[in-house]
Amino acid sequence: MRCPFCRHPDSRVIDSRTADDGTATRRRRSCASCAKRFTTVEEAVLAVVKRSGVTEPFSRQKVVGGVRRACQGRPVDEDDLQQLAHKVEENVRAGGVAEVPSHEVGLAILGPLRELDEVAYLRFASVYRSFSSIDDFEKEIADLRSRVAGEATVDQVGAPPAQAGDA
Repeated sequence: MRCPFCRHPDSRVIDSRTADDGTATRRRRSCASCAKRFTTVEEAVLAVVKRSGVTEPFSRQKVVGGVRRACQGRPVDEDDLQQLAHKVEENVRAGGVAEVPSHEVGLAILGPLRELDEVAYLRFASVYRSFSSIDDFEKEIADLRSRVAGEATVDQVGAPPAQAGDA
């Protein structure tokens, strides 16, 4: 690592710590020539391979921008969008590969977006999955309804039985 002060090509690592929820490593270094100390942050680069074959670095801001359009006019705030982008990045990084197809990033967005807002999910899915007819929308809505009904059944099974006088 080149010293930012004297440009000497050698430095010694004094301390290493994980940063940003384990996605980066922060290192405290000392220059072998001038003895000044400096900090470096090392982060594994996650690349997204687009359909055209072009590779670009993963960007949370691009995820937020795409989801923001789907959430337009919905009761979703900026914190929700940032948390969703964080979940997406965690899911994509959990795959353990350095290059991820853009299709997988889109799939990683769908799950957290469905939990966040069903209408925004339908908007995003209609563009992402290229819905071509009303039948595509009806099928997706039916899937959402069956998922919600399944979750309601699970909630009811786990709920304590109603007592007389609870009504």
